[in-house]
Amino acid sequence: MRTIPHWIDGQAHPGTSTRAGDVTDPATGEVTGRVAFAGAEDVEAAVASARKAAVDWAATSVSARTQVVFRFRELLNERKEELARIITSEHGKVHSDALGEVARGQEVVEFACGIPHLLKGGNSPQVSTGVDVHSVRQPLGVVGIISPFNFPAMVPMWFFPIAIAAGNAVVLKPSEKDPSASIWLAELWAEAGLPAGVFTVLQGDKVAVDGLLDHPDVASISFVGSTPIAEYVYERASRAGKRVQALGGAKNHMVVLPDADLDLAADAAVSAGYGSAGERCMAISVVVAVGDTGDALVEKIAERTGTLRVGDGERGTDMGPLVTLAHRDKVASYVDAGESEGASLIVDGRQVDADGASDGFWLGPTLFDHVTPEMSVYTDEIFGPVLSVVRADTYQEALDLVNANRYGNGVAIFTSNGGAARAFETDVQVGMIGVNVPIPVPMAYYSFGGWKASLFGDTHAHGTEGVHFFTRGKVVTTRWPDPATAGGLELAFPKNH
Repeated sequence: MRTIPHWIDGQAHPGTSTRAGDVTDPATGEVTGRVAFAGAEDVEAAVASARKAAVDWAATSVSARTQVVFRFRELLNERKEELARIITSEHGKVHSDALGEVARGQEVVEFACGIPHLLKGGNSPQVSTGVDVHSVRQPLGVVGIISPFNFPAMVPMWFFPIAIAAGNAVVLKPSEKDPSASIWLAELWAEAGLPAGVFTVLQGDKVAVDGLLDHPDVASISFVGSTPIAEYVYERASRAGKRVQALGGAKNHMVVLPDADLDLAADAAVSAGYGSAGERCMAISVVVAVGDTGDALVEKIAERTGTLRVGDGERGTDMGPLVTLAHRDKVASYVDAGESEGASLIVDGRQVDADGASDGFWLGPTLFDHVTPEMSVYTDEIFGPVLSVVRADTYQEALDLVNANRYGNGVAIFTSNGGAARAFETDVQVGMIGVNVPIPVPMAYYSFGGWKASLFGDTHAHGTEGVHFFTRGKVVTTRWPDPATAGGLELAFPKNH
């Protein structure tokens, strides 16, 4: 059976620990490999290699660094099908969705190709007589990335292209559920000409995570995952003196006003609720039907849900399996709970007839109506293909519902009323907003991140905020005095003149 290794000092590394974990094909339930779990010695070796490489990489010209990033971009574009197949085989998402994941990650790579412009500082001559000021941005050194299972390529690419282009060395800890994409990316970086040690992959579990959080030579941590773990990462890494951006969970709402195009809204709800089996932090999990839209909207959503084909991601189906059997059973338990708590079960995904092996981790699209805010299907982040419809009498009631939720990651409003949309943009307490767009993931040159319990730390991913996160600013004040007039004591506080 194949073993998925670490990637340390520019090559595959088996590690020193004897611990390992199973990697499965979610469409068959078959164990397809074993992934090495790092021990303390492996963490130290990974960080030491990155620390050594970071010195020379930071001293490399920005033009030379950019050429490597450009080459990585070209190779990724040429071989994206390979990466998509790896994602499908270990995560389970359908091939088209895996290709979409790679494409969205590629956008950040392309953004990072513009790093010479993004790193430009400012210059102010003659701020005082004979005094000039300029600013520069410099890399942090070694940066850590801890990424989730649901986007094994895209989420790491939210961070490492910018970090590397800015002159840092990266240590990536991918999810142990689908670790092969990270090694493929490491090999691609090596082929692109990245020096050994600048991109490192440390496989494993909590031992690897805590090792990065605590290590004194790791300057920052970028994390994406559930809110409890994001909060843990933020607190522990912050105590260790690190810069942290920890993106947590979500409960994304889609508010449908009475003047909305209900066919457009129903299409959006199904696409955003069930794509990637609902295993997206930007998935729509709650549709808020305002006024008298509820019955017609639920009927349209149910009709469309019934047309979806669930099965092996390589067979041209619409939705694949969930990532593990344990996760499949957890999501199914929420369906049980919603039914017992009194929600109306319109479509039951537990009875799905999947196009795939009988041992696959299958759960079909599930639709609840008449969900109320105290039910667990509403309060909890399920992270599966479960869509809940909540009824609201007015726009204000819908807005209050969204704002009362502990999460503030993404939200959408469907309406043909520009005034309502504009008011919603201003009043909703959420970080990413879509107007007639169900999944408002920003382009790479904007920054990704939510509010409230969806983000711990002040900095969002990629865009300008990402560049600032992976660099430190310096301001230099310079004076070259005339030797004939220089000298003399002045103990008063400096002032401009």
